[in-house]
Amino acid sequence: MSSSRSRGALVAALAILSTPALAHVSFETAQTTPNSTFKAVLRIPHGCDGQPTLKVRVRIPEGIVAVKPMPKAGWKLGATKGAYVRAYQVHGETVSEGVTDIVWTGSLDDGFYDEFVFQARFTDAFQPGATVYFPVVQECEKGTEEWVQVPAAGEDPHHLASPAPGVKIVAAANASPAAQHAGTLTIEQPWSRATPAGAKVGGGYLRITNNGKETDRLISGSFPIASRVEMHEMAMEGDIMRMKPVQGGLEIKPGATIELKPGAGHLMFMDLKEPLKEGQTVKGTLIFEKAGTVDVEYIVRGMGGAAPAATEHKH
Repeated sequence: MSSSRSRGALVAALAILSTPALAHVSFETAQTTPNSTFKAVLRIPHGCDGQPTLKVRVRIPEGIVAVKPMPKAGWKLGATKGAYVRAYQVHGETVSEGVTDIVWTGSLDDGFYDEFVFQARFTDAFQPGATVYFPVVQECEKGTEEWVQVPAAGEDPHHLASPAPGVKIVAAANASPAAQHAGTLTIEQPWSRATPAGAKVGGGYLRITNNGKETDRLISGSFPIASRVEMHEMAMEGDIMRMKPVQGGLEIKPGATIELKPGAGHLMFMDLKEPLKEGQTVKGTLIFEKAGTVDVEYIVRGMGGAAPAATEHKH
């Protein structure tokens, strides 16, 4: 008798686990890195209680930009555009509006599975450890399936009846520290290059964006294993490109992004006390006219990627 009950309980459990309603809408790849372009493949496993799916709607969360939905054979594609709550920087350009909703209209039988694809950019609004949820609604012949529930802090999303599909943000391999905010400035990806033994100078590279309405200026900095930090720019002297110190600080205009990089304007770490070694991190500071002193951490990368041959360093 107990054996019969056990078999009955097992059959009931298997029936529950195989119920289509428990197959949640989800992303094929459910993680990405900050400031990256993500190919979102949304999986629709079933319809609404036996009814075909006629529309699939996706709401794009704030902080996700440059959204490009992929057309799907046999389905009509629509997208709604609107203003973002705030502007974002993408590859040095300011983006303040874009796609906020996507809808595919067609027909998917309840017994079939299908995928719906779009591309999107995850901005620095999300840092490693966060999960971004995309509300999805299936409209069927009779009724809807609303995958819109977002778990509370610490709650397991698997315990929700209709969880919104989520994408977890993870740190990229060998990633630079997360973007820093100082006043109206955003400072990203500080790094340096390894130097050979005996070298007396090193380079510092990073990206700075001014999100405010007033000009700020990078006027100085510090680096613990150098006697001083200088800002250098590239300038033509006759037919030769030479490097010279920036006088009066580096101007960062409202809405502008400046990138300090090899072969262009950059920081110089003068009179190094020891060589910079690939893989190490070195803490330093940047000093701005308005934003004040900001702590930064430089990741030291390999020596590869030399400056153009025409570049001549004069110190």
